[in-house]
Amino acid sequence: MSGEDATPEAAEGEAAPLRTDLRPIVEAVREADAAAFVAVGDRFDDDLRYLTRFSGPDRPYALVVSPDGESADRVGRAVCCAPALFREQAEREFVAAARDPAADSADDADSGPTGDADGEFHDGIAREVRTDRVGDHAGERAAAVVDDLTDGSDTDDPTVLAPASIPHDAAVYLERAGVDLASTDAVAAARERKTPAEVDRLRRVQRATVAGLARAEAVLAESEVVGAGDDEREADDRSGDGRRPPLRWDDEPLTTERLRREVNRVLTTRGVRDAGNTVIGAGPSAADLHYVGDDPIRPGETVLLDVSPRGPDGYYGDATRTFVVRGDGGWERRAYVAVEAAREAALDEVEPGVPAKTVHGEAAAELAAYGFDPNAAEGEAGFTHGTGHGVGVSLHEGPSLSGAGELRPGHVVTVEPGVYDPEIGGIRLEDLIVVTDDGYEILAEYPFGIVPEKRSDAR
Repeated sequence: MSGEDATPEAAEGEAAPLRTDLRPIVEAVREADAAAFVAVGDRFDDDLRYLTRFSGPDRPYALVVSPDGESADRVGRAVCCAPALFREQAEREFVAAARDPAADSADDADSGPTGDADGEFHDGIAREVRTDRVGDHAGERAAAVVDDLTDGSDTDDPTVLAPASIPHDAAVYLERAGVDLASTDAVAAARERKTPAEVDRLRRVQRATVAGLARAEAVLAESEVVGAGDDEREADDRSGDGRRPPLRWDDEPLTTERLRREVNRVLTTRGVRDAGNTVIGAGPSAADLHYVGDDPIRPGETVLLDVSPRGPDGYYGDATRTFVVRGDGGWERRAYVAVEAAREAALDEVEPGVPAKTVHGEAAAELAAYGFDPNAAEGEAGFTHGTGHGVGVSLHEGPSLSGAGELRPGHVVTVEPGVYDPEIGGIRLEDLIVVTDDGYEILAEYPFGIVPEKRSDAR
């Protein structure tokens, strides 16, 4: 269901504005009969990056969200306690970017520097930036804002919701200020279902991801077997561990690190960064799910490429393919056929309302039918991980295809069955999909095949 039902792409070079709807956070506060919601972190905190769309600060800052009971036209208020040097950027990314483009220009003119005019923001939650008390800890600043927004109405230990990941020191400062903290999963739940603008970002970075795969496949296709066509005895010469000599490319031995650099170079030209997530294993290291070391790439052995770059707006791509140069059609061929079949079985189950576990169960059952252990433990031979996970501003987020809950439109997940043998290698095939109203869309198609080819988009 990945063709004509796909969401239309934005015109190249254009992108819809990224805006986070804070209403689910306000609703969580009201349902818990709490005073406010608080998040504390820096630009490396994915929850805070998602909530504020503020990408700048490399030091702690805070966000406070509170219901607004005094205005019929406004759902709530949100205050970003930004570092003083980042005020202009926070005004631009947190406040201005959240304004309703349909708002009357006269309202814009009257909104003032903090932009708190009723009804001006896309979700009805007025946003402002505060840079006072910059010498205080972000937790202290957040506590002061909570007191201000609630007008001290909950003077005796007001309850404030926070993500479970709130830094310990911030929690201590909030509690010292008389705040009673309660954990909430409202942010994680909101992040699971992507907006069209978020899907657009994911699609863009996924295009760069598959371009990286194409470059790696081209290098493998161009590589040469030592002595091939000249002296077969040399080609069959074995190293001390019984493995064949490494492939050669560009007159040098080909290694996983050389191949990784080629992939990362393409990612850079496409405007994304590898973020240390270009996983390439060869032979036994292809059974290591997160191998980023340097191994020789040899003929007849699996080469697993898992590419997961991050785009300029913080969203990740994720795709995996596996190749073998000059294979003998043994274990790796049987494993590849099994993983292809598992991938198709998993995708056949994807549609709204289907329990996420069903997708994993079908993939595991298909691998078992081919004779592979579908419940192998880490380090054992077989299928050692779940079939997929959510992708967004974190590389791994909800929903999990091995977890509870049902698939919903807007869920963006990987589908990545694989089988591994620590003594031989590994096979994994992975695509990134978005669940649509009647099925799914693969965000960037890339061909399959265990024998590497040089494709037109490999540059």
